[in-house]
Amino acid sequence: MANTQTTVPLFVANQVLTANQQNLSAGTGVPVFATTVTRDAAFGGSNKALAEGQLCYLESTDVVQYYTGSAWATVGPAAAATSGLTCVKAETAFTTSSSVTADGIFTSTYTNYLLLLNYTTSTTAGPNLKLRVSGTSASTNYTSQQIQGFTTTVSTNARTTQTSFDFAYYGNGTKEAVVLSIMGPQLAQATQFVAGGGGLGGALVQNIYGQHTTGTAYDGIEILVSSGTMTGTYAIYGYSKTV
Repeated sequence: MANTQTTVPLFVANQVLTANQQNLSAGTGVPVFATTVTRDAAFGGSNKALAEGQLCYLESTDVVQYYTGSAWATVGPAAAATSGLTCVKAETAFTTSSSVTADGIFTSTYTNYLLLLNYTTSTTAGPNLKLRVSGTSASTNYTSQQIQGFTTTVSTNARTTQTSFDFAYYGNGTKEAVVLSIMGPQLAQATQFVAGGGGLGGALVQNIYGQHTTGTAYDGIEILVSSGTMTGTYAIYGYSKTV
């Protein structure tokens, strides 16, 4: 990389400074190293004594670090922004709504996403989901297979060619929650869903697998109920592609 350094210069009296040395300092502001190995090799000995307050930037993890006097610590996040789960839609509240939308959240930065939804509904209609692109919801080609347990009874239910993905049981006045993984929504291929949640105040639990079979790249979602309204919060996260 253009700004990467392997040394941290220490100049002495009467030394002639080259244009390259001056430009490197002016262009970076802080020393830039490819990895922690090149960072550590650049400090110490007769080259440059490591002291409290020294700054550096690491290309391997895209973070700025400072030296505490005994160890390197990271400024801001403990890792790069793509590590683990990164919030792409901050927790958002909605009240007595029949539909909520979030656009521009699916990008090539992440392949898979996680939706956390807490809600109550005013009727026995549970939240459904539609994928969106350029502000328009897709209303065809959703399929799902559901297995649920209610007290001691287990049942299954299959749905094909639906107008939306039925991924959560209704609350009807009780607070419920669902966790939904959305896989490959921004790719021009079928999108897959895996949901886990419950209902009836904890008396029911369900797992649902589904697909949207249209091979379109989407950038957003709509959460909706077919009747009545819903109240709650939701947030969306992107799964990192790297370690």
